Amino acid sequence: MDPRLLLLFLGMDVLLIFTPGPDMLYVMARSLGHGRRTGLTAVAGICCGYAVHTVLAAAGLAATLRAVPAALPVMRYAGAAYLIFLAVRTLMSLRQVAGRPGVGPAPEQPTGAVLRQSMLTALLNPKGLLLYLSLMPQFISPGTGVPLAVQLTALGLLHVVNCAILYGLIAVATARASHALTGTPKAARRISAVSGTMLLVVAAATLGAH
Repeated sequence: MDPRLLLLFLGMDVLLIFTPGPDMLYVMARSLGHGRRTGLTAVAGICCGYAVHTVLAAAGLAATLRAVPAALPVMRYAGAAYLIFLAVRTLMSLRQVAGRPGVGPAPEQPTGAVLRQSMLTALLNPKGLLLYLSLMPQFISPGTGVPLAVQLTALGLLHVVNCAILYGLIAVATARASHALTGTPKAARRISAVSGTMLLVVAAATLGAH
């Protein structure tokens, strides 16, 4: 593969990951509402989702979806609906936070559940899918002798690694800020409310993705 194209893709990918969007807000919401472990598990789920995107794109699904534009709006609405469901469930948990003795953030959720929810969120995120449909093909060199599927897989895995590192740092930083802000039961309820509201914002951002 062309080293120059790889470096260009790396720079572009890092900029895209750092641009506030559904994935970043989702990681912040989970870290803010339930702590570092939940946030890092959410990052792992997102990375698993993009790993699946990579495999499917290499298998030719990206070309199929490009030929069927109606599939993207369906995924966008499904992803937004799922995020709204998670937001409503988070906001409903405010009653439990209000009745729980002591202080601190809401209890961390089961790892398996967060992993599945986050993976599904990434799979239904049209912004992430568009990365494979429109951006990655621009960094593939047909004349290098490396199969196109292999090149696409390499770019996809590089994106997964970038997401793991950068979103992981965001999750840890957000969880630390949440821990510092949840010194009273009232503050804990506010943090949970902010977390649920952020999930609603992620749903709105997903609906606005093109």
